[in-house]
Amino acid sequence: MEFDKAIFGDINLEKLKDLRNPFVEQIVDKYVKLCRPSKVTLITDSDEDIAYLKQKAIDDKEETPLKIVGHTIHFDGYYDQARDKENTKILIPKGETLSKYMNTADRDDSLEEIMGLLDGIMADREMLVSFFCLGPANSRFSIPSLQLTDSAYVAHSESILYRPGYGEFKNLNGSDNFFHFIHSSGKLDENKNSKNIDKRRIYMDIKEERVFSVNTQYAGNSVGLKKLALRLAINRANKEEWLCEHMLIMGAKPEGKDRTTYFAGAFPSACGKTSTAMIPGQLILGDDIAYIRKSNDGRAYAVNVEQGIFGIIEDVNPIDDPVIYKTITTPRELIVSNILVKDEIPYWLGMGKELPSNGVNFSGEWSLGNTDNEGKEILPAHKNARYTVRISELDNSDPKLHDPEGVPLSGIIYGGRDSDINPPVLQSLNWTHGVFVGATLESETTAATIGKQGVRKHNPMANLDFLVVNLGTYISNHLKFGESLEHLPLIFSTNYFLKDDEKFLNDKTDKKVWLMWMEGRVHNDYNAIKTPIGYIPLYDDVRSLFSHLFDKTLSEELYERLFSLRTEKLLSRMDRMEKIYGEEADIPQAIFDEINTQKERLLKAKSKYNKDIISPFDFD
Repeated sequence: MEFDKAIFGDINLEKLKDLRNPFVEQIVDKYVKLCRPSKVTLITDSDEDIAYLKQKAIDDKEETPLKIVGHTIHFDGYYDQARDKENTKILIPKGETLSKYMNTADRDDSLEEIMGLLDGIMADREMLVSFFCLGPANSRFSIPSLQLTDSAYVAHSESILYRPGYGEFKNLNGSDNFFHFIHSSGKLDENKNSKNIDKRRIYMDIKEERVFSVNTQYAGNSVGLKKLALRLAINRANKEEWLCEHMLIMGAKPEGKDRTTYFAGAFPSACGKTSTAMIPGQLILGDDIAYIRKSNDGRAYAVNVEQGIFGIIEDVNPIDDPVIYKTITTPRELIVSNILVKDEIPYWLGMGKELPSNGVNFSGEWSLGNTDNEGKEILPAHKNARYTVRISELDNSDPKLHDPEGVPLSGIIYGGRDSDINPPVLQSLNWTHGVFVGATLESETTAATIGKQGVRKHNPMANLDFLVVNLGTYISNHLKFGESLEHLPLIFSTNYFLKDDEKFLNDKTDKKVWLMWMEGRVHNDYNAIKTPIGYIPLYDDVRSLFSHLFDKTLSEELYERLFSLRTEKLLSRMDRMEKIYGEEADIPQAIFDEINTQKERLLKAKSKYNKDIISPFDFD
């Protein structure tokens, strides 16, 4: 294949040819001819190439250095601050359908549209061709990924968030077993932001395992290897019978015991995912995406797809998030986005200090009281502002972060949010019941959603937004995966948000008690009470944990309020689930069986104890 030396140069052509991969060459050739950049630069795993990315992001004014060494600020356009769900679509051939939850588009029509948008979009720009690895290097879990972009900010962000992959592509030996992503910010305005956001498109072509993203800079839309690659991997996992999940991975370390017990956990937004991953004294491997496979010893092992965190910075402060706060306020490679800057010092909402009344933010020059074109007051920093940093920079980073074998999972946690139904911690009765617990996960909307507070949203496995296979297929894969294991992880649920008289019954820190109880259950340290919905802790066990961990006394009265079964509300949930799953095709019968048997158990208990709310002390 012949390439234009004037565009590539000898060094970049040599990097391309050294891969000895005709599929990579075909992709690069195709999009160079379509997008027509004036220059193409290949980024390998070398320090020199990564340094080039960092400097280019600054030279192109996509990032600006801050006072702390290694920190830079990036601003997205005012109307380009979050994932564009409406224009994020799964491309499917004519005649095929997916679950009603999924935003789909005709594949042929959409490819024609996206190719038209990409035509000449990089004229007078530089195309950066980067190579990454989803998962640790030299691992059976991992998927090489190729990124083409005209944004140095995007490529720089990915170099922090993902492991280098040029060497992994060499190891492919000419195979096409990789994902690829094509991104362009499109035309830029005077602030170097995407101008044509009305033509913002994020299209996932499952058939060819590729993603297109145009006319956007916000990382959730433009960094293809994150939630966009998650969709591609979910599709592959459900074909190959492993799990690709929207899950944290952490190591629980009980005080006084020389062991680390690994958990994965799925939590919908605002349900405690990050705070669980960052419980003091524990180890973090990842806060977002996990690949889970069966190993030769018959156990489930997990790896973090990423090596970094693209985290929400709002409310990160020295009291609630001391480890993260220390990390993002000391010298290291770090990108912050869409916050307030004054005198090269960054400020964000909820950081624990007073913010200046003026500076530069995502709207440009900003002063207190500024409004946008719609008359809405502009906050000093965006509520979806982010920080990008490597996990290895955190003091509580697990030493097994890059282990190619992954870590053995002993537990899986599904964390929901409701004010009056689920107890704060619960263990499922078995694997099938645990899959059912995940499949019936709900979360209440919060006060941040105007006029919709307290509305329960169904979000199976906290992964509904990212599914590209039918819900029935996805749930069936979980059931089959468990059947393949000889040593099953225990499955738990958590709910940190129980209320009484509109006041939370738990403190923020109490989740450490529930984690330590789950960890102890894995090792048979604690007995439990069997209820119609699963196993709950004994009073003496959690009382002892509160005393040991926090020097706090848990009263019998509070324990009873936390762990009583609210049978009417639980039965109403089963009615909701029966209706939801009754409208879906190909849902495994096991889910309907679990709904029916849980109903029967609840009705039997209600009749036996002759009350709607059953105390944990009532159970035999």
